[in-house]
Amino acid sequence: MNSKRMLLLVLFAFSLMLVERYFRNHQVEELRLSDWFHPRKRPDVITKTDWLAPIVWEGTFDRQVLEKHYRRRNITVGLAVFATGRFAEEYLRLFLHSANKHFMTGYRVIFYILVDAFLQLPDIQPSPLRTFKAFEVDAERWWLDGSLVYMKSLGEHITSHIQDEVDFLFSMAVNQVFQNEFGVETLGPLVAQLHAWWYFRNTKNFPYERRPTSAASIPFGQGDFYYGSLMVGGTPRNILDFIEEYLNGVIHDIKNGLNSTYEKHLNKYFYLNKPTKLLSPEYSWDLAFSPPPQIQYVKVAHDSHRKL
Repeated sequence: MNSKRMLLLVLFAFSLMLVERYFRNHQVEELRLSDWFHPRKRPDVITKTDWLAPIVWEGTFDRQVLEKHYRRRNITVGLAVFATGRFAEEYLRLFLHSANKHFMTGYRVIFYILVDAFLQLPDIQPSPLRTFKAFEVDAERWWLDGSLVYMKSLGEHITSHIQDEVDFLFSMAVNQVFQNEFGVETLGPLVAQLHAWWYFRNTKNFPYERRPTSAASIPFGQGDFYYGSLMVGGTPRNILDFIEEYLNGVIHDIKNGLNSTYEKHLNKYFYLNKPTKLLSPEYSWDLAFSPPPQIQYVKVAHDSHRKL
């Protein structure tokens, strides 16, 4: 072996050593569930699913451990919201002001605002950690199905740019107000929101789609929880997968003369694709109902009596 080739091999080996050292020094340790989740502190509620996913309630998580982990990861979180109809501007103002105050404080956040017409965005105190992006969705298509048009548009934005901009993404309805900290305890690959009303009801009465020819159908005697449709979260890739399944389900139902709701398609998706984390009703409490003792700390509130 000549000296030139030997020198190249030595340089290559040295380069590999430097790369390995870099990744070893900069690697973020995997966060174990037991590091931050303490379900025994809330014996009054269900804190784990049958597939061992955590159900996040106030008092079950260690925020300091989570903060340390995610700050080392240097994450960016996206929050997509759709605002349509005559009350859109009013809802959007309350939603954005409260989200700017309580949603992922201290982290980079990109707000993706999808509207049927460019509204006057509310005045919000500027911050280097907050970015607001507004996108208009074809107003002529909204009369078909607002959820369908929004999800199709959101999927297109995820594919074109969102997946390259954020590590985690939440999609939320605009008729909600953040009341307390909505932090990194909510992050995960696939995050579902427990329905505020149905969590406290008999599972046999869950309003799943029962028509067997519907793509959203869940047979009687099956199902885990009933999930609310006001929020879904996870990685952009997983949110996109859900959107694609939802759109395919809608197309299937149309061909069969059926019209199931977005919420029922969402429940079918989570029935087949178990969420890795569930948020308690504290994260989407319905103001139409007085909170039971289990609801100690309302994070997000909405009023089901008010319609967009």
